[in-house]
Order: sequence, then structure tokens, then C-alpha cells
Amino acid sequence: MIQRRIALVLNSGSSSLKFAAFDLAAPDLPAIVTGQVDPADGDAAFAAIDAALAKAGAPSPIAVGHRIVHGGPQLLRHCQIDAEVIAKLEQAEPFAPLHVPAALALLATATARYPGRAQIACFDTVFHAGMPDIARTLPIPRAQRAAGLHRYGFHGLSCESVVHQLGPNLPARLVIAHLGNGASVTAVREGRSIDTSMGLTPSGGVIMGTRTGDIDPGVLIHLMRTGGYGPAEIEQLIDKEAGMLGISGRSGDMRVLHDASPDADADLAVAMFCRSVAKQIAAMMTALGALT
Repeated sequence: MIQRRIALVLNSGSSSLKFAAFDLAAPDLPAIVTGQVDPADGDAAFAAIDAALAKAGAPSPIAVGHRIVHGGPQLLRHCQIDAEVIAKLEQAEPFAPLHVPAALALLATATARYPGRAQIACFDTVFHAGMPDIARTLPIPRAQRAAGLHRYGFHGLSCESVVHQLGPNLPARLVIAHLGNGASVTAVREGRSIDTSMGLTPSGGVIMGTRTGDIDPGVLIHLMRTGGYGPAEIEQLIDKEAGMLGISGRSGDMRVLHDASPDADADLAVAMFCRSVAKQIAAMMTALGALT
């Protein structure tokens, strides 16, 4: 009997840690276990994961893959994690202060839990790293751009999965819409990202569940001048209090908003989300030249 070779894959969110284990020794990489645990207590989370593996009769993983939202300006490929990669991740913290510190903490816990096992970083930004200058360049002075401020794009692992699943049926020109609490639209030509709706951070682009998407920067300046908003308050507003939640005053969850209909604010939130996504799809069609 062929011995199982288990790869554990971790996807950490703001309130949950999703996991899946795959058997690398079997054809088609079947999933052995999948689940979700609370990431607040890393040791307890990995104890639950190990219990799930044991229940499935699976051995300890030989490798652990980490979905990491932002690799910053230096980490442009998926890679095995070593001290140099950790140092570069630490330098990338200012680009994603809500995500990178949590990813580093989870990585430290996983390394301690599975010593000597390969830890692999898979970045959501990698798929977009080769975008042409016309798409990746932000309209800001050269000095800021030299400091790494440009369009990074996100949901790259989702886009890679779509491209992989289409395989030989991949069209030359494709628009991918990743729609959830976080949402983005990406233009793909010959399997490569050429433009995407999110920018320096995952806050831009289409209206999302609780995020503004693209917004006139003058709104934020106005709040700073008249409302006493600082960086923390601005971040809270654009990431946690806005989007469909802010419009509806009820929820950023599309299911809740549909159930609330007919309700003027809930209906407006849904309509604005749909309009926002449609406008980005049209923009990506323009970037591609067409879809046929």
C-alpha cells in the first residue's frame, strides 16, 4: 500500500481558519479532510486539525501551504518559507496591516507544530505580478511609486484556480469575477492577468460586503478635516463599516439583503453592488479589447 503523503493547506481569515489536507501520493490530489476552526488560539486550532487528520487515518503533514494575502514588493512568486522570506514579509506589513501580522503568527505556530516540515507561502498577489505598466502603475509621483506603491491585485489564487480548471478550454481572453464578501474582477489574456479591479490593498475596486471599493479620496480627506478621523478610523470605515453594510444599514451579506426585500436601503445596496461589478466587467473587456 502506498503511504499517504499529506499536504496541509491553510486559509486564514479575520475570524476563521479554513483548512484542507490532500494526499500527494494519490492521483488527482484527493482531499482527505476539510474544515474550519477559530484562529484566535493557534495551538487549539492545530490540535483540532490534527484530530481531524487522525480521525481520517492520515499521518502528520509533510508540508504546509499558507495563503498569504499580500507579499509586498519583494515577494513576487510562491515560495518555500525561510528566514529571508519571513524578513521580507515583516517588511510588507505596512502594505496589509490587517493580514500580514496574522499570517506571520500563524506561520510561527505551524512551524512549531510541524518542525522540519516545508512551509510554503502562496500569495494572492502573485498572479497579477506581471501586469503591464498601464495597469499596475498608480497615478502618483515617481518617488512614491519607487517605494512600492502600485496596483498589486488580489484573489490571485482564485484566478489561478479558474485558469487551471479551464485547462485546454481556456479562452484567449477571459474576465474572472471573484464575488463574495471581498470581490474583484480580473482581465486575463492567454492565462495571464493584464488588469484587475483591486489596487494597492484589497479595499479598492468594486463595492463589497463591508468595504467601500473605489471611492473619491476627497471623501476621506473631508472626514479627516471635519470629523477628526485618523488612519485607524479611516481604515475601520473603508474596510468594516462601508460597502453594502454601509448602504443598507443592515448587513453586508447578500443573503440577508435579499431576504429583507422589499426594503429600499437593502435593495439599493444590492443594485449598487451589481452596477459596480458590471462596470468593472465592462472595464476589463475594454482592457482585453473584447471577449470573442
